[in-house]
Amino acid sequence: MSHNTRQRRLAALRVCDRILSGGPPTTMRERLADMDAGGDLDNWPDYYGDGPVTTLEERVADLLGTEAAVFFPTGTMAQQVALRHGADRTGNPTVAVHPLGHLEVHQRHAYAHLSGLSSTWPTTAPRNPTADEITALGEPVSTVVIELPLRDAGFVLPSWDELAAVSAAARAIGARVHFDGARIWESTAHLAHTLSEIANLADSTYVSFYKTIGGISGAALAGTTELASYARVWRHRYGGEVFQQWPAALSALAGLNRELPRIPEYVRHARTVAAALAALPGARVYPEPPHTHRFRLWLPHPAQALNDAALALAEEEKLWFVAGWQETAVPGIAMTEVTVAAPALEWTAEDIAEVGERFLCRAVDH
Repeated sequence: MSHNTRQRRLAALRVCDRILSGGPPTTMRERLADMDAGGDLDNWPDYYGDGPVTTLEERVADLLGTEAAVFFPTGTMAQQVALRHGADRTGNPTVAVHPLGHLEVHQRHAYAHLSGLSSTWPTTAPRNPTADEITALGEPVSTVVIELPLRDAGFVLPSWDELAAVSAAARAIGARVHFDGARIWESTAHLAHTLSEIANLADSTYVSFYKTIGGISGAALAGTTELASYARVWRHRYGGEVFQQWPAALSALAGLNRELPRIPEYVRHARTVAAALAALPGARVYPEPPHTHRFRLWLPHPAQALNDAALALAEEEKLWFVAGWQETAVPGIAMTEVTVAAPALEWTAEDIAEVGERFLCRAVDH
């Protein structure tokens, strides 16, 4: 997307009266004002990780039921430290990951290039591995990584019993369990267990603060006190010992206060939104029903036509439907990801059908 197109989209989205997927963009001044919901702005900022950063770490450890949590400036860094810890403790540099996982798709194989680790794939199916697949691994591994939810397979989750079985199978082969829980916040409804019950199945859990809960940036790695001590050493070595990170910490705390309690409501409404979108001519959603408040949507139109239709609808009617369309391997079929958050709660199935019809008319007339 060109800079001009991006700015045009942001400007259109900013003034929309109703938004189905995602939320309105915010300015830097608005983000600063929002931090007041995360803590007292009249207090002192952090100094290499104390103050509001410590408060955030304690909050995450409490939510996940772990002994400790360590703040990281990026999830890529946090994940590397988690895998390095497993390799150091077991003496085995091989980790079991999914080929659609963030470690393989979105982090440029940092675990291999910077930490010297190698990977094996328990499965290539578009879902997390099963217990049988972990048991059948042809080589020992130090860590089994489970991404909750698996974003690039469509934000899919296992069942609770499947997740518990995978955790037990990993430990039975002598491996540690690490949850890539960047979006674990939105996984509790489908798994029907609390965050702490979910994290209890793993030896370490990574969470993101800008995904799902809307923080500025940052992540945390949660687990034992021993893991936390190791993580602080390697965070420094990787260049993550930042002088002050209070904006990220306060925005994360604000997000935990504001968004975390509402996520189950978003997940419930996502099922209504997904069913209504699936009823559009030629549409397909996956998974159906959604496992989280995010899912994938396909329509039989070129991506450019759909993106242009979304922008025109926003500029002319102040309605933001669904954008971010990308071409697929099938010509004439485009795909996008839908996120159901607070603005979408006011949309009924009837609203989606009505606006969806106008949206598709614009795409056809493109």
